Amino acid sequence: MSLSKDLLEVLACPKCKGDLILADNKEGLLCTQCNLLFPIQGGIPVMLIDEAVPFK
Repeated sequence: MSLSKDLLEVLACPKCKGDLILADNKEGLLCTQCNLLFPIQGGIPVMLIDEAVPFK
C-alpha cells in the first residue's frame, strides 16, 4: 500500500512543520530539516515525534 500524492502534499513534519518526502524503501516519511524518519505502519504514517527515528 502506498501513500497518495495528495496526502503527501498536506502532511508536514510535526516538529518543524517542514515538508516530508517518502523514503526510498517506502517504509517511512523523511524530514530532511530535522533528520527524522516517521514510520509507516499498516499504510498509515505515524506522525508522533516520539516514534520518529533519527537518520543521516
